[in-house]
Amino acid sequence: MFLDHLQSALRALRNSPVLTLLMVLALGLGIGACMTTLTVFKVLSADPIPGKGHLLHEVQIDAGDLIGYQPGQEPQFQLTRFDAEALLREAKAPRQTLMSGAQLGLVSEAPGAEPAFVRARYASADFFPMFEAPLLHGRTWTAEEDREAARVVVIGERLAAQLFGEPAAAVGQGLLLRGQRVQVIGVLKPWKLSPHFIDFTNGGFEVNTELWLPFSSAMAMKFGRSGMMNCWGDGPTADGPLALNAKCAWVQYWVELPNAAAAADYKHYLERYSEAQRSSGRFQRPVNVRLRNVPEVLEHHKAVPDDVRLQTFLAFGFLGVCLVNMAGLLLAKTLRRAGEIGVRRALGASRQTVFNQFLVEAGLVGLLGTLLGLLLALAGLWAVRQGPSSYAQLVQMDPAQLGLTLLLGLSAALLAGLLPAWRATLVSPALQLKVQ
Repeated sequence: MFLDHLQSALRALRNSPVLTLLMVLALGLGIGACMTTLTVFKVLSADPIPGKGHLLHEVQIDAGDLIGYQPGQEPQFQLTRFDAEALLREAKAPRQTLMSGAQLGLVSEAPGAEPAFVRARYASADFFPMFEAPLLHGRTWTAEEDREAARVVVIGERLAAQLFGEPAAAVGQGLLLRGQRVQVIGVLKPWKLSPHFIDFTNGGFEVNTELWLPFSSAMAMKFGRSGMMNCWGDGPTADGPLALNAKCAWVQYWVELPNAAAAADYKHYLERYSEAQRSSGRFQRPVNVRLRNVPEVLEHHKAVPDDVRLQTFLAFGFLGVCLVNMAGLLLAKTLRRAGEIGVRRALGASRQTVFNQFLVEAGLVGLLGTLLGLLLALAGLWAVRQGPSSYAQLVQMDPAQLGLTLLLGLSAALLAGLLPAWRATLVSPALQLKVQ
């Protein structure tokens, strides 16, 4: 029976090529616009660390002076080196890490090696288990090596292959970072946190970190750093803005807490710490701290920009308009075939058979429109990837999105075809035969 319906649907569509083309075009445009914006939205709103985002929290403490202060304002989103190292020493969370980004020049100790310039990250030992860094070879450094400012690094698999041929061969090798020797103790598998929620000051997407080293070691070797920095008062000391007592906020600080109760306790600890610093004269502003988990951090930093949300909403609205147009065209086509429907009913076709016939026609239009929409969506995503956005190269249609496109297109077409199919069942055979 389905094959009979399909053959009848093909004949009906061929008999009205202009209407068929308009319906396919209407649905295709709606599906193409909808899936383009939905794919971009999915990329931007993806969970960067599934299953653990509610456990990881970014710490904010307002250490600024009173110049320009407004009660209730958002505290600085980075810490001073003094405060970050103090919190790390007190270690009130099960795990905690301080960190900062950098750009470093390096060269391997192999004869004739070419220098390279890589994106790096300074961090403390808990960084790797906290953010589930995938170790491939060797190990990461320990808290004791943090305290000793050990000259060790962990590098990415791509950099290891570039420098030493085989990633496994990198472990134990020496590197020169800005002329100072360090030893490779571990190699990570390819690893990205997208969005780069741990440090939005060094980019939100497509952040390809290739080298990690202890924060203490970077400070001991007097390396520079990259990203935003906010200084106030007399600002940097004679030793520069990275000095321990400099009034400059540039360090990110994260903690891992097992539940909401632990997060509340830790926030109270931060408030007590802030009040103690205020009493000692270091802080001038009233206590103002924040403790946000990963979803809250993404929302605060607008990982999904408002214009992308609006575009997604408008695209679905446009799809709705396209479906209304498609339903109208199907209905007009149905009314034109009243005579045919009346004859079929008079020859014994049931209402259910007529309904199924017209629903199959709508489904066939939906399939054609969905295929067109898929092509338009792929073209739209290609256009997005040509843009200057930091997330542009991440916008790809995966198999799940492909399946969703097909499901959405067919479902939308069947929904639009319900009214015309129902209207077809109301045709009176006697009246149509009399007219004929």
